[in-house]
Amino acid sequence: MLKLAVLLSGSGRTLDNFHERIIAGTLKAEIQVVISNVDGVLGLEKAEKYGYPAFVAQDSGSTNGILKDFEIDVIALAGYLKLYTPPEKLKRCVVNIHPSLIPMYCGDGFYGDIVHRSVKERGCMVSGCTVHFADEVYDNGPIILQKAVYLGYDDTIKDIAGRVFEAECEAFPEALNLVDEKGIDFFWDRLK
Repeated sequence: MLKLAVLLSGSGRTLDNFHERIIAGTLKAEIQVVISNVDGVLGLEKAEKYGYPAFVAQDSGSTNGILKDFEIDVIALAGYLKLYTPPEKLKRCVVNIHPSLIPMYCGDGFYGDIVHRSVKERGCMVSGCTVHFADEVYDNGPIILQKAVYLGYDDTIKDIAGRVFEAECEAFPEALNLVDEKGIDFFWDRLK
């Protein structure tokens, strides 16, 4: 069972998903701590409501100072909108979800509706999400899992975002279960 730190910057929708699936027994994880780089966000209120220790830390150093007090296997970036540098011992243990099929529409500046707008403007008929290990480059690192969603000709950016988020709700827990099952090194080693 994975021991998770959850980093977020906003409403905590992914935290809700994790919490619900842990309670249901479909996500084999325990949330040890929730940290936001933005004070006063809804995600922190939800963390406290669920009974998770919740903190604000505006940079990697402060975040890592908090993490040292918890036993952590994986750091889940759950809508964390800042480049994060983990402590050395957790360098290969940071997992992110991106709202496109990497390597499409990813990298610095590609997040949220910016991604979905780009998909719409290009006329893509497929989009999706990618769960991957994170490193010092945006949307880089070994891919754990991808889920595709089919798009309609008349889909709006909001439609695309909704469909992709539904896929994210399935993909992120599924990917974390795969990490628990196969181990972190499996995903890094398969790229060698």
